[in-house]
Amino acid sequence: MQSNWLTYALISTLLWGVWGAFTGLPAEHGFPDTLIYAVWALTMIPPAVIVLARTGWRIDRDRRSVVLGLAVGLLGAGGQMLLFRAVQSGPAYLIFPIVSLSPAITIALSFGLLGERTGKLGVAGIVLALCSLPLFDLQLGQTGQPMGLWFVLALAVLVAWGLQAYFIKLANAGTSAESIFFYMAVGALACVPVSLWMTDFSQPISWGWQGPGLAAVIQVLNAIGALALVYAFRYGKAMVVSPMVNAGAPLLTAVLSMALSGAAPSGSKLAGVALALLAALLLALQPETPSSSSSSQPVQGDAA
Repeated sequence: MQSNWLTYALISTLLWGVWGAFTGLPAEHGFPDTLIYAVWALTMIPPAVIVLARTGWRIDRDRRSVVLGLAVGLLGAGGQMLLFRAVQSGPAYLIFPIVSLSPAITIALSFGLLGERTGKLGVAGIVLALCSLPLFDLQLGQTGQPMGLWFVLALAVLVAWGLQAYFIKLANAGTSAESIFFYMAVGALACVPVSLWMTDFSQPISWGWQGPGLAAVIQVLNAIGALALVYAFRYGKAMVVSPMVNAGAPLLTAVLSMALSGAAPSGSKLAGVALALLAALLLALQPETPSSSSSSQPVQGDAA
């Protein structure tokens, strides 16, 4: 089962890449991002129900599983709430490149605390992936922006999402992937009232098919991709899975967006695409190497 990490990582990359190319459509039709979040939280329910049904509705309820599972869910959802606030007060062309570096937190924690290691190809892939991430949203030639609340919030989102990925890997050492995803869904749903509170209902909102209906179709890709990511972390190393998915998904999004719009990409985006493609290839080709910590070993019952 250890070799399955790449399959799950590629599934997550594919789904998130397609999701990224279309996720802005509901907002373009008048359905705000805060309500799109609420729809996404609801789309977490069907995958959670399906995987729990397949395991006989077994949910790990020990203290460690509950704490880590809810931490995963709340860090992801809480980071999204902070991101909403950040883009309201600061420049998106600076915020998203900062946030995109969250895998650096995951890599550092996995290396230092979980004892994860990789070979030369893996190291090269990780470095290239981290270099590629800011390039997808970087806009050169923009006027400078004074650092303020937006910068603090962007750093907070970076840390939250980096910690989330680390906790997914940590939780997988003693908690079923299905339970982790269940708690992720609970955390996402718990933040729905916050997203509703942040919504400006005085503005016109599209409530038809092009609003919540289109958002649901698109966001279910995000939800299933998150489930695949939990399985990828279960069987693979966080320091490899995180940069691979986080670089591969924007790569696919950029390619699809360019193909659909017919617009010529900027030089920075082309550089990001090239680096991400090479990074994904190197990470996929890197042979598995043992970790120096037993926490990276498969939990009981998961070994092939």
